Amino acid sequence: MSGPAAAPARREAESVGSRGRSSHAEVAAEADRPEGVRAGRGRAERRRSAKRAKRRRRRSLAREIPMVIVVALAITLLLQTFLVQVFSIPSGSMQNTIAIGDRVAVDKLSPWFGWEPQRGDVIVFNDPSDWLKNDPVPTSSPVVGALKSAFTFLGLLPSDRDLIKRVIGLPGDTVVCCDGSGRITVNGKPIDEPYLYPGNPPSRIPFKVTVPAGELWVMGDHRDISADSRYHMTEPGGGFVPEKDVVGRAVAVVWPVSHWQTLPGGQQSVRQVSSQGPLGPVPGELPLVMGVVVATPRARRALRVRREFL
Repeated sequence: MSGPAAAPARREAESVGSRGRSSHAEVAAEADRPEGVRAGRGRAERRRSAKRAKRRRRRSLAREIPMVIVVALAITLLLQTFLVQVFSIPSGSMQNTIAIGDRVAVDKLSPWFGWEPQRGDVIVFNDPSDWLKNDPVPTSSPVVGALKSAFTFLGLLPSDRDLIKRVIGLPGDTVVCCDGSGRITVNGKPIDEPYLYPGNPPSRIPFKVTVPAGELWVMGDHRDISADSRYHMTEPGGGFVPEKDVVGRAVAVVWPVSHWQTLPGGQQSVRQVSSQGPLGPVPGELPLVMGVVVATPRARRALRVRREFL
């Protein structure tokens, strides 16, 4: 094809072929521009590129932050439910071992591996028989209540239904206050209690109890202000705490930093008492390291028995 009819086709082909790239005339014109003009156009293009990259980073960050929050909450939920939960202490019943406002880490994993409370352990347990019934319960809206429950679960607020005390008597133990020296006896043997709040006797309330099967006798370290098993002897449950209501053993004070300390599993004088006579040495610390728990001898014996019947 030649002549005037071919001219539009050539122009169209040139137009199509030049899409996406500068024409020779534009390149030549750019080369003819002064150096300062070309530099200015380059800086403007770099600024536009930087803005586009910044917008992409913002969009990426906006997508990643919710994902990080969800993962963090899931990990926290897993840890608090099955491994370690932090409780805020609202009262002075465990002074000076644990102060008001301290955050205490409670091991919740060990019971899954056969751990059972021992004498001298500091434990957290669910209110067994409405021990907290006389405490005022503030009313709040559903939203505030949900937030309070979440903060309580995270250990930022104290629980309305959990208590913390020290185990003094195990199932079958006879606990008496007091002997001629003013000390509490367990199965006829006096126990030393160096953790008591200064100036407090072991108990100003005389008592003699035998702990039923599956129950515990608990007392606070600040005996003069602790509404523990002694104050509920005449109520349903007799002041005993069912072992099934135990949440776990308090293993450390984790906040504030100035109060940081581990909480050993009781004193030897408390742990070595039994109805059959003194026990051999018992390790004070629970063998819990990075979630690895050694089952107690009782649990291992139970496992062997189950295997024999299977």
